[in-house]
Amino acid sequence: MSNKQTKSDVLLIGAGIMSATLGALLKELVPDWKITVFERRAKAGEESSNEWNNAGTGHASLCELNYTTQKPDGSVDISKAIKVNEEFQVSKQFWSYLVNSKLIRNPRDFIVPVPHMSFVQGEKDVKFLKKRFEAMSNNPLFQGMEFSDDPDKLAEWIPLMMKDRAVNQPIAATRMTSGTDVNFGALTRMLFSHLKSKNVDIKFNHNVDDVKRTSDGLWELKVRNENGAVERHTAKFVFIGGGGGSLHLLQKSGIEEGKGIGGFPVSGLFMVCQNPEIVAKHNAKVYGKAPVGAPPMSVPHLDTRVIENKESLLFGPFAGFSPKFLKFGSMFDLVNSVKPHNLVTMMAAGAKNMPLTTYLIKEVMLSKEKRMEALREFVPNAKSEDWDLLVAGQRVQIIKDTAAGKGTLQFGTEVISAADGSIAALLGASPGASTAVSVMLEVINKCFPQHVKAWEPKLKEMIPSYGVSLVKKPELIQEIHTSTDQALGLGERSPVKAARRTVS
Repeated sequence: MSNKQTKSDVLLIGAGIMSATLGALLKELVPDWKITVFERRAKAGEESSNEWNNAGTGHASLCELNYTTQKPDGSVDISKAIKVNEEFQVSKQFWSYLVNSKLIRNPRDFIVPVPHMSFVQGEKDVKFLKKRFEAMSNNPLFQGMEFSDDPDKLAEWIPLMMKDRAVNQPIAATRMTSGTDVNFGALTRMLFSHLKSKNVDIKFNHNVDDVKRTSDGLWELKVRNENGAVERHTAKFVFIGGGGGSLHLLQKSGIEEGKGIGGFPVSGLFMVCQNPEIVAKHNAKVYGKAPVGAPPMSVPHLDTRVIENKESLLFGPFAGFSPKFLKFGSMFDLVNSVKPHNLVTMMAAGAKNMPLTTYLIKEVMLSKEKRMEALREFVPNAKSEDWDLLVAGQRVQIIKDTAAGKGTLQFGTEVISAADGSIAALLGASPGASTAVSVMLEVINKCFPQHVKAWEPKLKEMIPSYGVSLVKKPELIQEIHTSTDQALGLGERSPVKAARRTVS
């Protein structure tokens, strides 16, 4: 047992993209604050932020059909798509600031241009996609979107998907060439390397066992180090950014705002192809529609991935069920999250979501051949020997009581913070990493309201659109696209990749 005690201004739990982003923002705003980071794994970005534990889509609503819904009158509501797109623009602005300030280098190591496409089959879905295209292409955020229901044009855009396809029903796709593939693992590691150079103390192989309030109003973490010795660390502010593990620590904090909240774990698997001949025939992230009964994060998509300058294809995700809250978590995570204050909420969620649970368990039991059948909806001539199964990260969806009833399953991310702003936790999943900067700005606004006015000039320097609704400022949208494309190297569309679209 160690009696070692250390005091910091800010303690960050979890070395993923969220803590990395918050740390990077705070170091620019208040360079002299002492920040300490705790990570239970040996490296940064090992859980949800890892490049192989997510699809790497820079979520900007360019292709995700679940961000747009058809209203009873037949029109398409694109309000969520606008919100997510604006949040991704905020992320790109902050990343550009870091690159232009020489705080991180080689943006091509974490972000590359890859077209984003939506793909549908059947008369009903083609009509929906056309209406969605009309609504979105009239919005300045989505200028440049293309639509086609011509199989010959689609064969140019997605040759791998159209080869040997029997076109016996209407088929259509939209395309945005301004989409991106983001290696969030690489970005996370770059940000922590930058933070280390700014004297942020990053403690790997350190597990946070407990979070409690001290009599003088500080927060104390009980931390077990790599040798098993216990350390105690205190700070005025704590951020819990431990992915699925955040819920347990939020509960241990005892704050009122964390009561009544539960979590529902969903695991993910992808099929991955690294055969260069096949990979060369596809250059896009192509999203379809989720099967009936599937959770929104199970929307099928075929993605070009660029990891360490090597290209591969990912197809999935296939949802699954595991009681773990983290990929490297415990089989008792779900059971241990049930407390007297959320028992009724969790029971209500269990009763409501039996069909979802059944669906997830069935997904776990799928054979490789059954997964190949799903893949062949996208790639008709896919061969089993070219594709391997990859176990991706765990996600924990929030369960809470809402106006919709007790035990409602929430999709998306949510910041839970104490009334006095001294502690905050991030819960939930997609679009997650893509909107990390906006989410961490929300943490800053909620937890440091007394500083925000003084910090505003610096925030506007880092994020020119800070505090502005982009959709109302079309001229600013163009300025931001131009400046971020230049800083991040996204304006240089690869001629090799462009040529691929005509490969058959």
